[in-house]
Formats: sequence, structure tokens, C-alpha cells
Amino acid sequence: MGKGIKDLPEVDRPREKLRARGPQALSDAELLAVLIRTGTKGKSAVELAQAILEEAGPQLARWGVEDFARIAGIGEAKACQILAALEFARRHFQRGPGRIERPEDALPYLAPIRDRKQEHFLSLTLNGAHEVIASRVVTVGLLTSSQVHPREVFADAIADRAAAVVLAHNHPSGNPEPSGDDLALTRQLVEAGKILGIEVLDHLIVTKTDYTSLREQGYIP
Repeated sequence: MGKGIKDLPEVDRPREKLRARGPQALSDAELLAVLIRTGTKGKSAVELAQAILEEAGPQLARWGVEDFARIAGIGEAKACQILAALEFARRHFQRGPGRIERPEDALPYLAPIRDRKQEHFLSLTLNGAHEVIASRVVTVGLLTSSQVHPREVFADAIADRAAAVVLAHNHPSGNPEPSGDDLALTRQLVEAGKILGIEVLDHLIVTKTDYTSLREQGYIP
């Protein structure tokens, strides 16, 4: 039977170590254990965290609720806690170019959706200098003009007081060429943006290895 956190000397307990020495003193497993908080019978939170890290490997950032929940002792609540922390860190501490002046500048922000098996529609909100304010996934699934509504796309842009947006979605097929639905959706969102005074700077279609800019192709005036 594994040793529980409470069986460790206080100085070695993850939460106490973090308080005394700062988060940089903790291993990855200890940091994850702080989020998990409690272990299970026979496994400490640190051992559960280590099991996650070993199972996920380099794919950890791409795991969803179901992936975490496959680990014995990690239920839906713990999975949601971990995902929320990862997303918070990604949004606030990701390093990217900051300003979008060309399609390539947006690509670092699109990395999380490029190899997804479902289509993800993402919006980057930009200020007047075209600096990124925030990156958000708007919807997941089959993308059509009826499913991706301007209301959802521009709600966060309005809240961010954005001057412009860059829109993007992935093609799991690996073909970056726009479909008829892609073009119809783009036209609808460009017109909605004009009414709201929020410019649609570009709509990018990305795959694992390629991308298409609808502005460069002339579909966005």
C-alpha cells in the first residue's frame, strides 16, 4: 500500500512545500497533486499525479475530461479541476507574437486545435493595434453557418471591447481548402462584424501541417 500525503513529513507535503518554498520547488507530479488534492485508498495524490503524467506523456495538453477520468481515482470533478488549471495557464501565460500582422502570426495561438479529430472553431480577439486580447474556442463539431452563430462569435469580442477578430477552424481531413459552408459562414460573419464595428481580419483554416488564409485567397475584402 502506498504512503499517503499525511504520512509524509510536513516539509515534503506538496501544499506545504509550495507555501514554504514556492511552486518552482515542486516537481510536475507534486504540482499536479496540489490540484488533485486527495488520493484514493492505496494511492496518494502524488502517485495519482504520477500515473497521469506517465500515461499522458507529451499529449497531456491535449487530454480532455474523458482521458483524465480513465485514470483510476480521477473522477469527473478532479478532471475538470485539472483542465481548468491547464486552460487558465495556457490563456494567460502562452508565449506568442502578440500582434497579428499576417496569417503566420496567428498560428501559435491555433496550435491546440490543429490536430483535433473534430472541427473546433476558435476566435482571437484583437485590440486596435491588432494585439491579441484573448483566444477562445467558440464551438466544437460540424461547422455550418447555422451552428456557428454571430451571437456566439462576437459576444466575447464585444465584452473584450475588441476592434477586430481573427477566426479559425481546423479541418481534421488534412485538406486546408475552404468548403462551400466555410465560405458562406465567413461571408455571414464578415457582414455581422461590419454592423458591430468589429473587423474580421482573417479566417484561417488549419490542419496538422498546413493552413489557408481566406483573406489571402480574396474571400475577405
